[in-house]
Amino acid sequence: MKRGDIAALVFVATVSMVIAYFVANAFIGGPTSESETVKTTDPITDNIVEPDETIFNEDAINPTVEVVIGENK
Repeated sequence: MKRGDIAALVFVATVSMVIAYFVANAFIGGPTSESETVKTTDPITDNIVEPDETIFNEDAINPTVEVVIGENK
């Protein structure tokens, strides 16, 4: 390659990178310094709350017990 060809190639690559930079900033934008508020959760404690008696009662059917209807083979 000649010296002029290399210079033209470097010039075209530089101009392409500058154009790509400005086009990307137009679409994506730069970093912003805006602040956001975020909800935080309550810390986990070791306090255990008793379950609701209407949902978890002692007379409820246990779904983990095998129930056989009909003959047991």
